[in-house]
Amino acid sequence: MRTTYDEADDILVVHLSEKPIIKEGSQDWNTHVSYAEDGTIVEIVILEASKQGAWPLLRSHAA
Repeated sequence: MRTTYDEADDILVVHLSEKPIIKEGSQDWNTHVSYAEDGTIVEIVILEASKQGAWPLLRSHAA
């Protein structure tokens, strides 16, 4: 698994597999999922990732 984040556009992509993408679907307006032929998830794209709380992935919390 690897992630890429485009700060200019606030887009987070979580790459789960290197399999070819054959189908894509939207879970809602800002979350899109791509699937391989065998039905496994290849990648997840989150638009406005920082606004949605998906980026950064790890946050430090004050005590």
